[in-house]
Amino acid sequence: MTTAWTLHRGDPAPVQQSPVTCGSAALTVARMVADPGFAAWVLTGGTGPATGGFDAPALARFAAQERATMGRTNSPVAAGGALNLPWPTALGTPPWGARAELQERTHARYAVSQLRWAGGGGRRAAYRRLCSTVTTARPALLYVGNTWLPRHITLVLPPEGDARLTVYEPANGTVLALPEGELVGGRLGLGGWDEPWLLVEPAG
Repeated sequence: MTTAWTLHRGDPAPVQQSPVTCGSAALTVARMVADPGFAAWVLTGGTGPATGGFDAPALARFAAQERATMGRTNSPVAAGGALNLPWPTALGTPPWGARAELQERTHARYAVSQLRWAGGGGRRAAYRRLCSTVTTARPALLYVGNTWLPRHITLVLPPEGDARLTVYEPANGTVLALPEGELVGGRLGLGGWDEPWLLVEPAG
C-alpha cells in the first residue's frame, strides 16, 4: 500500500512554475494529497514512497503536471466532458475548469460561489462552511485579487487542531493558517492580493 503524502502548516511545498499557473499548482497539490500513487510519482518518479522534498527532478515532474492540468482546465472541453466558457489566459485557471478538474479527481460534487460582494456575514458563513466541508480528500480553491479582478488562486485545506483553516500558497510554496478575520475583512495577503473573490468548494 502506498504511503499517503501529507501537507501541513510549515511544511515545504512546491512553488508555482510560471506566473499564470497558481491554480494549476493548487490543483496538482490537491491531487497529490488525495492520490498517494500520483504523489509518489511526482516526488520520486515512482521509485519509492512519497517522502522528501521537491528536488530538481521532482520540480520538473511537478511543472509538467502543472502544464497538463492547465491544458485540461483551460481547454474548450474540461475534465469529465463539461464545456468551458472563455477565460483570459492572463488570469490563469477558470473557476468552472477548476471545478470540473476537482470533481474528476475527487469524485465529489463542487460548486462555485462568490465572496467579492458577499459582505462580512456572507464571508463569515462561507469560512465556517469550509471548516465543516473541506477535507484532505476534498479541498477547496480560493480566488483572491484586488478590487477589480481575481488575480491569484490558493488551495484551502482543513483546520489543524484549531478553528482556523489551512492554505497552500503556490506563489512562495508555503502552507499557512488562514484566519477567519482575514477572509472576512479582505486582508488576506496571499500572493500579494487581499480581496477574496471566489470559492470552488465541496457542495454539501
